[in-house]
Amino acid sequence: MPRRLHVSHRIVVDAPVDRAFMFFTPAGEELWVDGWKPTYVHPGDGRTEAGMVFLTGQGGELTVWTLIDFERDAHRSRYVRSTPASRTSVVEVRCAALDAARTAVEVSYTLTALNAAGERALEDFEGERFAAMIDDWASKIAARREVLLAASIR
Repeated sequence: MPRRLHVSHRIVVDAPVDRAFMFFTPAGEELWVDGWKPTYVHPGDGRTEAGMVFLTGQGGELTVWTLIDFERDAHRSRYVRSTPASRTSVVEVRCAALDAARTAVEVSYTLTALNAAGERALEDFEGERFAAMIDDWASKIAARREVLLAASIR
């Protein structure tokens, strides 16, 4: 039976919830994730909307992303992320205002290995590794905060 793993971690971002939520869109992540350069399939301009499709990675790590839910007012999004050579995942981001200037961000991954390569890939999400990865996101966002707050994110 294929291995399945669910992980979740919460960070706090120093930005109003409406802004912080957009930091976790494909276009928003281009502003703070080193090397993140999605190839937008639909819509071609990378506008964030339910049903958008984009690609990341290459070779065995080529990944097809589909934004299946995008609820701007509820500050919630869900993606299906398929790396056909090894694994598939559902990624969920939920944001909630802590106050006018701070946002709690809950990031969850449910990963399913498709083969032995997928089993190895899931190891990167086990234990404290996932929490450390998401905590690193918070550090990167903090370092780019002024750029993010000034940007018009689609």
